[in-house]
Amino acid sequence: MSHLITEELVTLDKNLGTTSQDVIRQLTQVVLASGRASGFDGLYADAVAREQKTATGVPGGIAIPHCRSTAVLEPTLAMARLAPAVDFGAKDGPADLVFFIAAPEGADKEHLKLLSKLARSLIKKDFTASLRAAESPADIVALVNGALFPDESATAAAGAPAGSAPAGAAAGSGAGSTAGAGTATATEQHGRHAAAAAADPNRPKSLVAVTACPTGIAHTYMAADSLVAAGKEAGIEVQVETQGSAGATPLDPAVIDRADAVIFAVDVDVREKERFAGKPVIQSPVKRAIDEPDVMLREALAAADDPNARRVSGTADVASHQTGQTGESIGAKLKRALLTGVSYMIPFVAGGGLLIALGFLLGGYAITDVADTVVLENNFGNLPDGGLLTYLGAVAFKIGALSMAFLVPALAGYIAYAIADRPGIAPGFTAGAVAGFMGAGFLGGLVGGLLAGWIAHLIGQWSVPRWLRGLMPVVIIPLLASIVASGLMFLVLGGPIAGLTTALNAWLSGLTGVSAAALGIILGLMMCFDLGGPVNKVAYAFAVAGLGAGSADNQAPWMIMATVMAAGMVPPLAMALATVLDRKRFSLAERENGKAAWLLGAAFISEGAIPFAAADPLRVIPASMLGGAVTGALTMATGVTSQAPHGGIFVFFAMGNVVMFVVAVVVGAIISALAVLALKRYATKKTAPAETVAA
Repeated sequence: MSHLITEELVTLDKNLGTTSQDVIRQLTQVVLASGRASGFDGLYADAVAREQKTATGVPGGIAIPHCRSTAVLEPTLAMARLAPAVDFGAKDGPADLVFFIAAPEGADKEHLKLLSKLARSLIKKDFTASLRAAESPADIVALVNGALFPDESATAAAGAPAGSAPAGAAAGSGAGSTAGAGTATATEQHGRHAAAAAADPNRPKSLVAVTACPTGIAHTYMAADSLVAAGKEAGIEVQVETQGSAGATPLDPAVIDRADAVIFAVDVDVREKERFAGKPVIQSPVKRAIDEPDVMLREALAAADDPNARRVSGTADVASHQTGQTGESIGAKLKRALLTGVSYMIPFVAGGGLLIALGFLLGGYAITDVADTVVLENNFGNLPDGGLLTYLGAVAFKIGALSMAFLVPALAGYIAYAIADRPGIAPGFTAGAVAGFMGAGFLGGLVGGLLAGWIAHLIGQWSVPRWLRGLMPVVIIPLLASIVASGLMFLVLGGPIAGLTTALNAWLSGLTGVSAAALGIILGLMMCFDLGGPVNKVAYAFAVAGLGAGSADNQAPWMIMATVMAAGMVPPLAMALATVLDRKRFSLAERENGKAAWLLGAAFISEGAIPFAAADPLRVIPASMLGGAVTGALTMATGVTSQAPHGGIFVFFAMGNVVMFVVAVVVGAIISALAVLALKRYATKKTAPAETVAA
């Protein structure tokens, strides 16, 4: 446990590059050289992906890039004191102290607690001052181990009374110490608080908070300690529940009951949010609690005094509509809701589409006319005309068709879920079923899901007596939201949307030649613009959401799906090809990434090109877009189809004109590979060769 950091993992006063990715690359090499990682590519890609989600720079000239990765063999800390400092996204400037936390995917809780404990120590000024003053790697190791394994006897010798909590707990550095554990139970604290409130109506305000980040190693705990420290300075009682990888100690219900307001500093959903129902709330990304804890406390106190403040309803969208408080605009919330619906819908579409394609493969396209009769009237002892293959084809087709029937209800249901959490699921599914019944298709599902979620969310904001709160999420909200949302779909919106859907399908079915190629170019450009980012996801969501409308008579949705899939395969395949054609234009790490990119590209995982784009975006992204546009135009113009939403070449049996699909992908990959090599050769800074060698 004491070997999380060793002297060989410490780098002092060296230039590790000019960007955060340069530093992460060098520290990844340090971890690899120490024998604590199985490969460079996986760890570096996971660390960069985490950095791109949320910058890891924090106030005080500190950065804590971190990730959990299957490439990590044992929990590791790699530390660098940089000269010069490098920008990691902190508001107060670049960082000169960098701790790279690399945890295995299945790290045990004890190691994760130690890693989170280090992160919390880094917000203490005396600790960071000692790190800056350290003269050798051995000094750094001793300081870090001292923070991770404090000598409790030294605390007692310093004057701590017998039986008191360890120093780590008193300072809030131990895992869970900010979750209301302390030296007294939450119930005892509540009793004292109630007595104090009775004696002094002007008692200090009490706040509770939840902190959580995607990785759950560093920011979760640093945010918690920042809020607690700011509360102590302001004379405010603040207790925090850290929902991190090291486990969570839930706040005692008594602590929540007496709190005047709630702070959610989170980048992921809050677990069991209904515990805070009815409390005034503010919400922000977790990093804001590290950067501006005092501001968040003031906002929470203002919400506590405002009778019109937004309150927790057990729904997902509990934050203020003000972007400054949530860190998320209305457009971002809408995009998140739509993409949530699409992501939950994909398993229905993936399984259904593949099974339908398998049914066609076994029983022929005519299976659509006889599938119902065959599955109801035949069995293995009474095979239909056509024999076993026809029977199996009918079964596969029918299962797929029933799965695809959930496409619109699932889309609507999970859009509503993204807006209103669990109370929105039933109204969303119902509105989606109504949209499907009226022929409104996926457009109706989008509208129905947004409507159901918004109505469920509004109902969830009602202030109701405590005895009624338990019924709100399971009875009242689903009932009323279903009546209103589905009623509006039947009476007002369903007919016009069905007409629009019919017109859209007719337009897509009529696309040929130049118009089809133009749509393919647009989709290809979108798929390659940000390699799995928001623009890519919009194009993919458009294709997947329309997949259920495809049929033998209307293959346009299947063509769009094939176009999106083919274009998305181009960037990783192109980068893999480029590393083979001209190895000297790429670093050793990029050449290793190129080997993995062959398989990633073939499986339609556009993110396989991210390491290349991250290192050289101004050359890689335009080149990828060029090849993707050509591939998109070719697939649309030649009528390539795909009934599967994912899988790349491995779902060839679900494709129509698969030969042209392969040709389009190969042509696009060659064009992108040649383009990126040309840009690297003729659009390169004079210092580029030296940088390439150094990498």
